[in-house]
Amino acid sequence: MLLLPVCAPAWSPAMGINGEYLRVTSAELDRAIQDPDWALDFAEEIRDAEKESEPAPAEARHFSTYKTWGMLHFLLERADFPVDIIYGGEPFAEDEDWGYGPPRYLRPEQIRLAAQTLRPTPYDQLIDGVDPADLTKAKVYPFVRDDPGALEWGRPWYDGLVQFFETAAAADDAMLVWFV
Repeated sequence: MLLLPVCAPAWSPAMGINGEYLRVTSAELDRAIQDPDWALDFAEEIRDAEKESEPAPAEARHFSTYKTWGMLHFLLERADFPVDIIYGGEPFAEDEDWGYGPPRYLRPEQIRLAAQTLRPTPYDQLIDGVDPADLTKAKVYPFVRDDPGALEWGRPWYDGLVQFFETAAAADDAMLVWFV
């Protein structure tokens, strides 16, 4: 199983690696697993369409944590989060066209558990007791500096991720997760 590292990657941070999510129905998930090329085209089509319309996370089918994925993974792992929502669940395709590592998926029951856990977990609780130096020491991508405001950098993306997962759970959706 290939996973991106939680710590500093071997590539340059200037390249930029973004965490990407796509809400899919169970039927779309089944099709994605059977036809990863279709899934990639579908994900790109939705992502491109939503770049223009810029829907709020609660209305979107696509969401990106941009470069905050490493920080969010660090914080959620520290909080013993029950679902790996940053790296996703099961891989369903080779990684050659998707970006960094294979794309993965989370089933509706994992989405519901994640949403139920995210809802009562405010960002302030996640960063409580964390010093920016902890992120530097753990070599969290993209090499967050030791300045006091570093922890605030992830807040808007965490808040959007919470809304995105709540909407997916309410719709009984699954999710595709990948890095690009």
